[in-house]
Amino acid sequence: MKNIIIIIVIFLFAGCKNSEKNKYDTWREYLGGPDRNHYSTLAQIDTGNVKQLAIAWTWDAPDSGQMQMSPVMVNGVVYGVTAALKVFALDAATGKELWIYKDSLASNGTSRGVAYWEEGNDKRIFITVASNLISLNATDGKLISTFGYNGKVDLHTGLPDEAKDKFITSTTPGTIYKNLIIMPVRVAEDAGAAPGHVKAFDVRTGKLAWTFHTIPQPGEKGYETWPKEAYKNINVGAVNNWAGTAVDVKTGTIFIPLGSAAPDFYGGNRKGANLYANCLLALNADNGTYKWHFQMIHHDIWDRDPPAPPNLITVTKDGKQIDAVAQVTKQGYTFVLDRSTGKSLFPITEIAEPPSKLSGEEAWPTQPVPSLPKPFARQISELTENDISPFAGNKEELKKIFIAADKRSFAPPDTNTVLMLPGYDGGAEYGGAAADPYKGILYVNASEMAWFLKMKMEQEFNEFIKNKRKRMGRNEGNTPTLAGEQLYTIHCVACHGKDRVGNAISGFPNLTSIAKKLTQQTVLQVISNGKGKMPGVSNISKEEKQQLVDFLFGVEKKEVVSIDLSKTPVDKYIHTGYPKFLDDRGMPAIAPPWGTLTAIDLNTGQHLWQSILGITPNLPNQDTNPTGCENYGGPIVTENGLLFIAATKDGMFRAFNKYTGKILWQTKLPAASFATPAMYSVNGKQFIVMACGGEKLGTAKGNKIVAFALP
Repeated sequence: MKNIIIIIVIFLFAGCKNSEKNKYDTWREYLGGPDRNHYSTLAQIDTGNVKQLAIAWTWDAPDSGQMQMSPVMVNGVVYGVTAALKVFALDAATGKELWIYKDSLASNGTSRGVAYWEEGNDKRIFITVASNLISLNATDGKLISTFGYNGKVDLHTGLPDEAKDKFITSTTPGTIYKNLIIMPVRVAEDAGAAPGHVKAFDVRTGKLAWTFHTIPQPGEKGYETWPKEAYKNINVGAVNNWAGTAVDVKTGTIFIPLGSAAPDFYGGNRKGANLYANCLLALNADNGTYKWHFQMIHHDIWDRDPPAPPNLITVTKDGKQIDAVAQVTKQGYTFVLDRSTGKSLFPITEIAEPPSKLSGEEAWPTQPVPSLPKPFARQISELTENDISPFAGNKEELKKIFIAADKRSFAPPDTNTVLMLPGYDGGAEYGGAAADPYKGILYVNASEMAWFLKMKMEQEFNEFIKNKRKRMGRNEGNTPTLAGEQLYTIHCVACHGKDRVGNAISGFPNLTSIAKKLTQQTVLQVISNGKGKMPGVSNISKEEKQQLVDFLFGVEKKEVVSIDLSKTPVDKYIHTGYPKFLDDRGMPAIAPPWGTLTAIDLNTGQHLWQSILGITPNLPNQDTNPTGCENYGGPIVTENGLLFIAATKDGMFRAFNKYTGKILWQTKLPAASFATPAMYSVNGKQFIVMACGGEKLGTAKGNKIVAFALP
């Protein structure tokens, strides 16, 4: 009898473990599952046959351009979204188009994918276009009229009246939990930004189920970390979850990485630690009630918001298994926390940081730095003038720039130049990290690009406007000025420059010939809805948007239009843009590596290996001594030893040995893929599918969804 009981216990345990692993043989959710681990137990493709991978099918989207979309696969159908925000359904085995949906507001934008929900025969796809959360029938792509108003819910729902006309959208799929969809949102990043409240909607009706105020209101925890009226959304906003979330379905806990407060780089109007900005926040997913938080940056003035969903994993520490949550960051840190308490599993040191010199700014005196794991990207404090790129033709000039810049850790924004490494985009980026949930190993790719940070005083802006008026022969005071020119100065100069030539390497296009490339209607939609790293322009009317378009298109206006500058909040100090530290050839001015891939053992906090990710084709010895390159999009990892990643500027798709970091196979894609792939099996065949859209980092445009499989 005793032996029979033992056999039954072993059988049940094995069955339970197999059941656990079975949840990793599909790709029904963004990044593979609710734990966002990019992990698969499918084993048809292995380290021995991976070199035989070949393109199984492709699908040409009806539009082209940057795609950051990671597909999902459900019931033999691949679902995703194109560069112009058209939702599609493809046969997962053949790539045959089943249906495509184009919303009237969809012309371009950024979307990282769709969310899927089903109950019985009710199967739904959720996508955001402009400010609308849209529900589609997953079978035929038709709007579900009973959801919201004719299939749509405005994401302004639940925001205060002050934010009803402000920019809001979602570039990352919502998280499905039971019959709720919990929505990440993107808002503007200036003083006119909407608040980034976390909201859950009923998947059937679209009704608002719950709201969590990310800028606390009177009586709420964290209210004391802001000025008293910050919650009113007058000149402070954001604290939004744009990167997406992870959910522990067993405990009903949703883990939300929240972004920085707006305005991004000057916090004089938001003195304090600013909870829940830059926090990993744990909420009850059923009702949105608070469980715990951990703040990774206090009073952020560097735009160091967490760039990706966290990973839910199990680690072993001191002989005990702990359910943990790991959050990678732009600054190259990994915070590993107990999932139930929010306590760090490794010591955190509050490092004293320099004060701000900007009038009215109060930089927080310390910042949290984990003792382990060590950073997976180089820190600016590690570099010396000997770390200037050996490929640069203007080394002496670059050394002078490097020496003159402020290179302290967490150097506060200043009217003098600050050099940031990792840069604005990381470190880690929106692709996030892959993880082995059972072994506690994290795999994260990083860009190593240094960027400049510099501020200028508002009065310099006012002087610029005054000089413009003088050159146009107009008087001072309230004399009208051209609306479009003034709006461009307020909203566009920081990125696209006074002369509108932009900076393609930094991702800011040249606008001088925009009339030859785009229609006025398309530009109006970009201004309203944003695209790529550009948020929509908030706090200006339809008429003012048209004035801005007229200015960009060189349309002469006989009537001179006046704008009340008081309607557009302007900070005391203004960020001057996003220039990269580049050499005379437009390449990174610091020495390689410029892109890396790191395996981190979260049980011990130690790096297992770090490999160079990517090549720079026009440099020598890339086969034997690769430089790495900038990369966006994440890896996927398999139980049987493989790691797959595209992501790189060089347009390659690679397979690594996940135990050693050695490249096993690589191939050139039709266009660069700045997105995380998906892995699934259909009809007994294992596929890897990804979006190849290019365009980012100056790469050529593409329009293909590409699936790989064994012959």
